[in-house]
Order: sequence, then structure tokens, then C-alpha cells
Amino acid sequence: MAVELPQPVLILGVVTLHLIGAAHVLHALFRVRTPSATIAWIISLVTFPWISIPLYWVFGRDRLVGYVQARKSDDALLNSQVDALETSIKPHRIEPSTPFLTTAVRLAGIPMTRGNDADLLINGEEIFERIFESIARAEKYLLIHFYIIKGDDVGTRFKEALIERAQAGVQVYFLFDELGSHKLPNSYLEDLREAGVKCHPFGRTRRWWSRLQLNFRNHRKIVVIDGQDAFVGGANVGDEYLGVSEKFGNWRDTHLRLQGPAVQAVQLVFLEDWYWATHKIPPFNWQCSPKKEDAAIAVVPTGPSDERPSFQLLIAEAANTAREKLWIASPYFVPDDGVLTALQAAALRGVDVRILLPEKPDQILVWLSSFTYYQQTFPYGIRLFRYQKGFMHQKAFLVDNQVAGVGTGNLDNRSLRLNFEITAILTSQEHVYELSGMFTEDFAHAREVDRDEFLEKPAHFRLGAKLARLLAPIQ
Repeated sequence: MAVELPQPVLILGVVTLHLIGAAHVLHALFRVRTPSATIAWIISLVTFPWISIPLYWVFGRDRLVGYVQARKSDDALLNSQVDALETSIKPHRIEPSTPFLTTAVRLAGIPMTRGNDADLLINGEEIFERIFESIARAEKYLLIHFYIIKGDDVGTRFKEALIERAQAGVQVYFLFDELGSHKLPNSYLEDLREAGVKCHPFGRTRRWWSRLQLNFRNHRKIVVIDGQDAFVGGANVGDEYLGVSEKFGNWRDTHLRLQGPAVQAVQLVFLEDWYWATHKIPPFNWQCSPKKEDAAIAVVPTGPSDERPSFQLLIAEAANTAREKLWIASPYFVPDDGVLTALQAAALRGVDVRILLPEKPDQILVWLSSFTYYQQTFPYGIRLFRYQKGFMHQKAFLVDNQVAGVGTGNLDNRSLRLNFEITAILTSQEHVYELSGMFTEDFAHAREVDRDEFLEKPAHFRLGAKLARLLAPIQ
């Protein structure tokens, strides 16, 4: 039997909800970064507070202020490590040679260095073979972070490799994103901890309400071995990333192995994430080991704790400075207005702008949303390609055969504004031409999209794509 509340109680409840919604409006005014998102939240919080308030706590904010506060709360701990890094890499610093590199270095806050080498890894078997080989050689410490870690065959091999090193006396620091790795069994972590591996989720040590926040995922993939070798790129730890997926067939990904002073930059990025999660500073090796290949590399971490939307600016600047070619590979294409405008302007001035996307979806909403951008790309001369040989998950770009980037960021709102990402930027002709050859091969396994393809889709498909795009800010 339903219990009817007295009318005064109902009125009081409604008024209270709207007052709470109004209080959240003030929070949104100060915390939400873009005017369009702020307006949308204000209207929702005032009109439908009973729905909007919980959604705001889950999706609303786009800057992780707590990350900055954690670093500043006892900055002597972190600054001592930053000073050690700067002292170590000072002899290997190199000034950026192009406007794009200048922007990248300023966004990173980490100097560009010479004396590096990089190995391009373009299939899962090669990626994990090299990672497992390097882990087995670790003597002092291992730094591990992945967005997704699974307890399948590859995940089990990965766990066993870390346990073996920990039992051999190597210090193993294991960081993972609790949302991305939500399917990881507790037993997996218990096995690691029993072997002496230091395991922490990213962000779970914060106040309880931060656990409601689905934004601010740590999407980075980092492996550092003894401060001498580092791996960054698109592959997580799971069977599909090995190169064969039951659902998609071939899984196409790209990773980098770095050596030289750039490893210290990757190490610093991991250190800041570890400090956020644990408020502790492990003893790391900050001594550089320059390589005879002498390649110049910039390491660019980006994320919601930055003063600026750094990854958005990085991609927009790549488009703004490109004069002949801008090729981008991303599994998702849901760019914001700033990036889209930069891509349009580049294509209009004659730059060969190509976006390589997967044919098959792994995330249905972002896949559907990408179709709605056809009418904002083709009229400007932007060319879109759909990869046919399985699923394309890599995140890479090429600018004018002069600069190439490989990392973790996608062309979607989460990577552009909400996720912690890392990108390695390569400038040596050897590495750039190798990336160019990789792109050429990938385009050979892709079909170019026709400008009328979306309009020829059934009405229900077009409606679904339009509705999906409305959710682009939270995809």
C-alpha cells in the first residue's frame, strides 16, 4: 500500500532539491571548463535536479583538482625527484626545432632530449615479446601501469612475470585504473601482493565521493625497467591485444620501446601518478644512459590536472602547423569543436588530412557518433578511412614526414579533456619514415569512406548515430 506524503512535506522536498541543484550550479560555474557544458549542466540542474545531481557527480567535472593538490601538499618530496631528473637530463636537452615541437614541450613541462633510440612495435606478439623480455632482465625495479589488465592467458603470463621478478628481489610498482580493470579478479591482485608487488589502483585512495566520478581515468600504458627501458603505446594487457581477438580477428595496435634520456621523462610521469595514488616516493634511478642513435624525443603527458586542455591543444597544433600531410590513426573519432576546426582549416589550405578509423566497433556509442562527422569533414577535404583487416586500436599521428607521435590518446572527448594520457613524439628521419611506412601499409588495408555513406544508411541507423552524438561529452 503506497504511503502518501503530506503536501507540505512534498513541497519542502521539492524546494530543497531545487536549492541543492542551485548550489551545484555555483560549483559548475567554477569547475566545468567549457561554456557549452556549463550551460547544459546549469539548465539540467535547475530544471531536473533529481536526475541531474547524481549525474553531475558521476560525469560533471572535467578537471581533477585533487591531483594537483596532492602534488602540492608536500612538494618537497616530488620536487626532489624533479630536480634529480633535470640534473640528469641537462646535458642531453635539445631545443625544439619547429613550432609544433615548441608547443609540445611547453605543454609537457618536460624538456626534449637527444641521445635516445626508439623501436616501433606494430603487432601484439612483438609488443608483448619485447615487454616480457625486458621485464625478465629487470634487476632493481619495475614500474607498471595499464588502463586495462585482464586475468586471461596474457594477463596470467604478465602476473607470473612480475611475481618472478619480485621474488628475485626486484621492486615492482604496479598501478592500474580501477574502472578500466574492473573485471580484474581480486585473486590476481592478492597473488601479486603476496609475492611482494606493490599494487595500487589509480584514485581509490581519495575521498569516498571521488569513487562516484567516472571521469579522470588514467588511460596511460607505461612499463619502465630499471630506468633504462620504457614502453608506451596503445596496447593493454589482455588476449585480444596479443593480436588475435575472437570478436574482431586481427587486433591492430602500435607501441614504442624507448631507450635513453626519454626513459627518465616517462619515469617521471609514472612517479607523479604513483604519488597521487600512494603519496609515497619510491627510490628511482635518474641516471641517463644516452644511446649512440642520438634521436631527439619529446615525452608529453596530458590530463585533466593540467591548466590547459593539453591533448586537445597538441592535436590542434599538429593540424595548425602541418603544411603537407597530417595522418592520424584513432579507434574513435568524436573531436571537439577546437580540434575539428583545426582539421578543417588544415584540409582547406591543401594539407593531406587523413583519419584512419576501425570498420568494426568495440564501443558502440563512439562508433556511431563518428558517422555524424562525415558532413563536417568531407566538404573541407578531410579524408576518412575504415580499417578492414580486423580492429584498429592504435593511436598515432604523422606531420609532414617530419614529426610522428605514438601514445595512448584517442580523438574523443575523454582523451582530449578527461583522461590521463601520454604521447612520445619522434623527430629522427629514420623513425618518422618508419611511421610513414606503417601508415601507408595500414591505409592499404583500409577503404576510403564515401561522403554520402551516412546519408544512405537506414533511418534508424542515422537516428541512433545522432542520439549517440548527443552523449559525446561523456562517451
